[in-house]
Amino acid sequence: MADPQHLRYKRILLKLSGEALMGGRRNGIDPETLANIADEIVEVQKTGVEIAIVIGGGNIFRGVTAATEGIDRVAGDHMGMLATVINALALQDALERRNANTRVTSAITMSEVAEPFIRRRAIRHLEKGRIVICAAGTGNPYFTTDSAAALRANELKCEIIFKATKVDGIYTADPKTNPNAKRIVRLTYQRVLAERLEVMDATAIDLARGSSIPIYIFSLREKGNIKRALMGDDIGSIVCDEEGEGLKPLAVSSRREIDVL
Repeated sequence: MADPQHLRYKRILLKLSGEALMGGRRNGIDPETLANIADEIVEVQKTGVEIAIVIGGGNIFRGVTAATEGIDRVAGDHMGMLATVINALALQDALERRNANTRVTSAITMSEVAEPFIRRRAIRHLEKGRIVICAAGTGNPYFTTDSAAALRANELKCEIIFKATKVDGIYTADPKTNPNAKRIVRLTYQRVLAERLEVMDATAIDLARGSSIPIYIFSLREKGNIKRALMGDDIGSIVCDEEGEGLKPLAVSSRREIDVL
């Protein structure tokens, strides 16, 4: 295990979309993809970093899509929250098969399969080296799992949000249709909001901005990218307070002592 004093980040929030678990499938969970993601997370944890994960449910059910098909939006969003719990349990199983200690926390009560999200308890889990998987979003309809990621990152005092997606960053145009599109290495929260860039929803960006938590967007498709992002490699785009080139060193604060229940 690496010396925690020399880690770039001591505590991170990893945002995984439900679609990230599909692999080549049209929906559901691809076992091989799930195994690869679990391998990467365990490898990163072995460096000594504390990991909280927020996972989506779009591979199973989307509340927004359901609302366009006649299902009440609130009911649809609650169904989407349940989908995130399914994904969280699948990821927990994959991680524990690799001897990682995990806890699934849920923003809605379902004590038989997950413990309720209690901030101080979740922080204690992280301090004890457990991977904390946060399911059910914020527990409220009309809020995305992107907003849940920014909220949990604030609550758990994470130093950065890693958003693992299908694309390797933010571009000046759609790289699939415009060969002249260039990846933007570093941009501000304000620019993302002003230009309505499809990075995370506006609520999530504003939450991150309020606490100056940087958001690193990178592709999950290339194996080993989670660890590369952790090490500060230039593989994606970072949203933060200042624009510029590349990633700047992050001053890691000392771990706070917190009384827990």
